[in-house]
Amino acid sequence: MSTLLERLQSAGSIKTAEIVSESSYFNERDVIPVSVPIINVAFSGRLDGGFVPGLTVLAGDSKTFKTLLSLKLLKSYLDKYDDSIAVIYDIEKGITLENMKMHEIDTDRVLLIRDIEHVEQLKFDMHKRLTECKKGDHVFFLIDSIGMIASKKEIDDSIEEKSVADMTRAKAIRSFLRIITPHLTIKDLPCVMIAHTYNTMELYAKAVVSGGTAITYTANQVFIITRAQEKDSDKELVGWNFTIHVDKSRFVKDKAKFTFTVLFDYGIEKNSGILDLAVEGGFVTKSGAWYAYQEQKFQRKQSQAEDFWLWEKLYADKGFHKFIEEKYRLGYGKDNSVED
Repeated sequence: MSTLLERLQSAGSIKTAEIVSESSYFNERDVIPVSVPIINVAFSGRLDGGFVPGLTVLAGDSKTFKTLLSLKLLKSYLDKYDDSIAVIYDIEKGITLENMKMHEIDTDRVLLIRDIEHVEQLKFDMHKRLTECKKGDHVFFLIDSIGMIASKKEIDDSIEEKSVADMTRAKAIRSFLRIITPHLTIKDLPCVMIAHTYNTMELYAKAVVSGGTAITYTANQVFIITRAQEKDSDKELVGWNFTIHVDKSRFVKDKAKFTFTVLFDYGIEKNSGILDLAVEGGFVTKSGAWYAYQEQKFQRKQSQAEDFWLWEKLYADKGFHKFIEEKYRLGYGKDNSVED
């Protein structure tokens, strides 16, 4: 059997055929950790995980932290690889220098492209740049956003003052994704694409990613992001709670939800969402306004500090890691679980 396997491995015209047990695709995946643990869990089902190369879609209504989250991922990638660069297609022209400074992004390593008029132009330009990339190059692509880009036909119809419906845009997006996805996969390149959502007309309406089904089919993960108000004890609005709804993932169970908090005067709370998981798993107990970890009591407001003593203890607890993986990770079992 092994001789036959080796013969077939070398017989094809594609010389990158790998035996699965020896495959770098499965055994040496490039994982990029993010400084916010709950976001690592959303991407990988692990506190110490992160996102991987391929297409990631962040979708939602306006002001749901999509652009800032994508810049957070971009910053994490630039931090991991000193030789990495980023290519941003700022179609909505909504990314500002202040946004990048807030995330401490090295702008000398960012190529910003704004003069994109239609999907076909985006397809041709991005394909040329992807073709220039080689396996081993570290390039992060960001498209903000696919939701507001027209098709060439839509523009041509406008020039000719035609008001007919454009039936080509979804096909153009599908063609674009068919062309770029193999490059991202073969060359291990991450691409974050921001999209919009619309609500279905069903009895129980649900948010759906706009732009056609190809977006969902080709992505590694599709996150739909919503928000709710975060208020202080005086009922004053102090920030927002953003919830990631996992619409599709190759690594995390579908329909999982992850919430993190962004405060106006502080920014993203690094450990937001973790305390609730610790209570759910029985690692922290709650009684009224008080919490306790191994008889050490505290209140929720205390835990908002990044250097709060609880975080070091929780993240060192292998049982807590195991609880998170068992709850969220696809294919969880004894072969990929946290060691006891």
